[in-house]
Amino acid sequence: MQFENFDLFNEPILNKNPWDKSVKVEENLYYWNKEPIYNKKLTIKTNKPLCVELFCGCGGTSVGFQMAGFQPILGLDIHAPSIETYKNNHSSCSTILGDIRKVKTEKFLDIIGNAKIDILIGGVPCQGFSLNNRKRHENDERNFLYKEFIKFAKLLKPKAILLENVSGMKSSANGHFVKSIENELSDALNMSVSSCLLNAQDYGVPQRRQRLVFIGIEGSLFDFTKIIKTHGPNSKNNYVTIYDAIGDLPSLNSNESAEHYKCEPFSDYQKIMRSKASKTLYNHVAPSHPQSTIDKIKNTIPGKPLYPKFKQRIRLKWDELSPTQVSGGIRPQFQFGHPEDDRGLTIRERCRIQSFPDHYIIHGGIVQGRVQTGNAVPPLLAKAIAKAIKEYL
Repeated sequence: MQFENFDLFNEPILNKNPWDKSVKVEENLYYWNKEPIYNKKLTIKTNKPLCVELFCGCGGTSVGFQMAGFQPILGLDIHAPSIETYKNNHSSCSTILGDIRKVKTEKFLDIIGNAKIDILIGGVPCQGFSLNNRKRHENDERNFLYKEFIKFAKLLKPKAILLENVSGMKSSANGHFVKSIENELSDALNMSVSSCLLNAQDYGVPQRRQRLVFIGIEGSLFDFTKIIKTHGPNSKNNYVTIYDAIGDLPSLNSNESAEHYKCEPFSDYQKIMRSKASKTLYNHVAPSHPQSTIDKIKNTIPGKPLYPKFKQRIRLKWDELSPTQVSGGIRPQFQFGHPEDDRGLTIRERCRIQSFPDHYIIHGGIVQGRVQTGNAVPPLLAKAIAKAIKEYL
């Protein structure tokens, strides 16, 4: 897929106040704004419960559901590199690249065929609610894309639905959006939909990351206590640290890369991440930094902020969890410094912090790889949710 041939949504905003909420948010130049591209694959014959993922991104939720015994059959997203990643890692799945608002229902149903969908998943774009969004406001047009999820849920009539978003939705508009979504989903699908904040660290992800999840089950009221916490207090396992997560990956300087592991896995987490991986190490390419950035990281104590005004941009510390990993925008920037090397993180290190296994290859380059990994739902969090939902199906 030749990304450079894609049309652009908008030219970048220049010479305007970036804090002005009246100025439309800059959009990713790799969004596909033409007519959707439908890539149909034959439906797999399986006894596994089937799932469809809208706003799939690079596929974190689908990976987690696969780990729990589900079979994804379709992923839909507007971001071209994300669909390229999804398609290459889910080779038997159909994909739709495009704005969900432009997707024709008859073509959508043609791709689904006669398959009975057990669960519809949706990671509705969250930038309008994100606490990291400097222009966060309740009237951001992206806040209302959940209505497209409702439209396709009514079309497919799944046995269960999962809609997820950032924790910031909980406080946006004094909780109006959360209650509105619960009510609209419940009314439209004739099921009781409720929501809960979940912390990824409690499910084996080496990152402090909250996600708000809405779950509805046909004929039942979902019990969120069935999503079993596997790590932290009152569990058998300690939280997974940065060292547990990426300590086995080769050391790199700025603009260096490595294609082989430096040692055998020495933590349970590393063993899980490498269990289906080949001997080749993918996506382990260090960003190319100017000397000033290298010096900035070098002179920052692990665990401390790199910049006085941006406390969330830190140099990671080996024996701690990572803060919430974000997409990093569309410019060539980085969010975290490596705990030991004087550089930002590789995409493979970002994948590890999100709990993507090493056999999962991210396409589209370093900058778009940051966008994909930062926007993704951690697969191990999705797995915990999927196992709980599976009991109801």
